[in-house]
Amino acid sequence: MVMSCEIDKVKGYVEREVPKLMKNFKVPGFSISIVDKNGILYREGFGYRDLEKVLPATPNTLYGLGSTTKSFVALSIMQLVEAGKISLDDPVSNYVPLKIGFKDKPILIRHLLSHSSGIPDLGTSTIILQSGMGFHMGIPMASVNDFYRFVNGAQNEIVDEPGKRYFYLNAGYRMLGHIIQNVSGVPFHVYVTESILKPLKMFRSTFVKSVFERDPDRITPYRVDESGRFIPTPYPYPNVEENFEFSFISAPGGLISSVTELSNYLMANLNWGVFEDKRIIGKESLEEMFKIHIEFPRRLYGRHGYGYGWSIIEGFFGTKLVSHGGSILVSTSHLSLLPEYGFGIAMASNSAGFPYDEFAQTLYAIILGRDPEDVPYVKVRKKMNLLCGHYSTYMGVDNAEVVSRGGMLYLIQKGVFGSITMPLIPEDDLMESNRFYVYSNGVRMPVEFVIYSDGRVDMYIERDRFHKVI
Repeated sequence: MVMSCEIDKVKGYVEREVPKLMKNFKVPGFSISIVDKNGILYREGFGYRDLEKVLPATPNTLYGLGSTTKSFVALSIMQLVEAGKISLDDPVSNYVPLKIGFKDKPILIRHLLSHSSGIPDLGTSTIILQSGMGFHMGIPMASVNDFYRFVNGAQNEIVDEPGKRYFYLNAGYRMLGHIIQNVSGVPFHVYVTESILKPLKMFRSTFVKSVFERDPDRITPYRVDESGRFIPTPYPYPNVEENFEFSFISAPGGLISSVTELSNYLMANLNWGVFEDKRIIGKESLEEMFKIHIEFPRRLYGRHGYGYGWSIIEGFFGTKLVSHGGSILVSTSHLSLLPEYGFGIAMASNSAGFPYDEFAQTLYAIILGRDPEDVPYVKVRKKMNLLCGHYSTYMGVDNAEVVSRGGMLYLIQKGVFGSITMPLIPEDDLMESNRFYVYSNGVRMPVEFVIYSDGRVDMYIERDRFHKVI
């Protein structure tokens, strides 16, 4: 049983660590809500929803969620399944003009839900979001016909038959949105609003850009340029009310909401489909959504894979962790649940970069009475921070630097004639062996670190012994 003292520890950890993370990862504004089955336990905003106007981020600030929208799409599909209007085993082509795939093994609705269609990422969201920010790629993507011309031209891109391999596919969730639209008879965003948002009292949550822009407590989205400056950016999704037919353009990531309203959504999931005595989905459907249907090649806790609209870790400190992140490049979010223990966390920020998975897992570790240092992400980041720095050989004859960029370590060897930068590839996922390797002219070269009890660090590369000096 989780005691209130663990929740107090979580609150203290959030208050201490969020400002540090915002500084390190260049995040102007951040909001968080932590819930159990019965209500909100903690909610807070940090930093700026608008830097220029010096307006604070609050728990009620509206953010562009990105791919956390996908669980709303999956939930909508499961509602239609429960209503007997579709089956998960129906071919997608029964409802939308998808023309690619294997004739004898068609792509089914369940394959799109679990990203197991065999189609690799086609970049539809990259095209749409960059266009919305003014970076047009020249690829038509303004209508239903544009979308299917693009997708149906990708027959030769298919890698495997359905159900065999995981490929995250935003175009697949657009097709699911189109199925919802065609089967329900109303635009995709209208269906989700009427069937999920309104029953959950998420009255400010919306897919409509003009509604977002009229709300007084909304973010200004930001991108960070190469010099580290925050650049105000338009909300990149188009206004779905101006193009009802292509409403499903927003299905993979177009929902706008606050962590306060997302708390209602998390509570409905924790209560197996019931919110304030009103059922929006059956327990069996949620259990199916929370089940691994295709496994990921990567794993830190045991079985890890994709359900329907959610990522699933089955062995997170002995329980199941259900989560999903989202990004529209200039606004991001993260939703997560511990169904067995009845806790959930909603987070959002108005830029990219916040380490949501690591932070959520750390908070859940505290809730479960574990040491945050037990979280693999924390172990790896701590080791990376320890190894980063300037290194010199005897008397400073040769110099090198180990730096962290984009979640990887790099070795920079410096000399009077220039420098060489090489990625440091760990021999093991958690870097516990302190052994890495680099490639030099196609030859694999070992790099070993020795960490002494007094805090000193040495690095061995071929014939050289480097000492960390800073």
